[in-house]
Amino acid sequence: MSERPPFERIALLLQGGGALGSYQAGVYQALAEAGLHPDCIAGISIGAINSALIAGNPPERRVDALRAFWEAITAPPAALPSLFASMLGVTQWNNDLAHGWLNQMRAFITLTGGAPDFFSPRPIPPFLSITGGPAAQSFYDVGPLRGTLERLVDFDRINAGPMRFSVGAVNVRSGNFVYFDTTSHVIGPEHVMASGALPPGFPAVEIDGEHYWDGGLISNTPLQWVLESKPRQDTLAFQVDLWSAKGEFPENLASQDLRLKDIRFSSRTRAATDQFRKAQSLRRALGHLIERIPEAALAEADPEVLALLAEADEKVYNIVHLIYRAKSYEGSSKDYEFSRATMEEHWASGYEDALLNLRNPDVFRRPQTPDGVATFDLAGAAARARE
Repeated sequence: MSERPPFERIALLLQGGGALGSYQAGVYQALAEAGLHPDCIAGISIGAINSALIAGNPPERRVDALRAFWEAITAPPAALPSLFASMLGVTQWNNDLAHGWLNQMRAFITLTGGAPDFFSPRPIPPFLSITGGPAAQSFYDVGPLRGTLERLVDFDRINAGPMRFSVGAVNVRSGNFVYFDTTSHVIGPEHVMASGALPPGFPAVEIDGEHYWDGGLISNTPLQWVLESKPRQDTLAFQVDLWSAKGEFPENLASQDLRLKDIRFSSRTRAATDQFRKAQSLRRALGHLIERIPEAALAEADPEVLALLAEADEKVYNIVHLIYRAKSYEGSSKDYEFSRATMEEHWASGYEDALLNLRNPDVFRRPQTPDGVATFDLAGAAARARE
């Protein structure tokens, strides 16, 4: 773009979803090529890792950092799927049933062998380990991830840079949702890892004497956190979801498991957007009401009235929803199918969906709606039109 859109802040919001996270990398590549560099970035789980890779590098190196991470943790095609293909006489995976079996086999390889530079299986199963330590709490060791983050992310840049950075996690003892934010914390690899510490795969991460699990256990999207953070600002937000709340009725146990995951981890993004729209409508109405009250009356207002007046504003928000819509051959293992080929598919999907939305000039115009909020999902609309 030749000039910055007329918003005070560009926000990038990244949902959790494991291996699906390369979709977010594709989205960011399209944003970067369009010169849309976020002022604020927030993520959960794999979204937290992608957020760190973006915020922890200068603009010209961010896509390269994302590419380095996703290529490091995804293995090239393994011999076992190739053997499977030859046994079936399949040369191209253009059959959904065969492709589905291939993906399941790739996911099995991840379950048994881990993902390089990300996590590795523990040599002793957790139920045979001494109670109390990380080895008894999880099936995988995430030590490789810390090394990868330290290699690819400049945490000094995150803590000193102009981009606000937030990652969400859950305090294991209190059950409370916590955001580690550069306005209140000094961010390190442990904060990013805590946001993705999903049990029983990964162990809880200890920070300042407390232990934390994956933020997706409570809310898998940082949308509400960013939109409700103060001071409020005119915002162009790109909400990148890896799970679609809408789907077909499951007709067997395998599709039922997939549908449960989609519903659980989509975290009702649409409902959160609708709730925010209603709240913003009330804030704007309150602002219009204040304009009719004499200044002398405002000066003598009770503290309770002043508290209400403080909530009034005229801020505007464009929220662009980018939602990964899984292919028919992807099953419930799609979030831990870390193959190179599937990673490239997800990346390309994110890039194409982002380009589709960026071609719409309304995305970059301040909304004229009464509530000051406009939402976009052009990729979803295109998908529905094809159905």
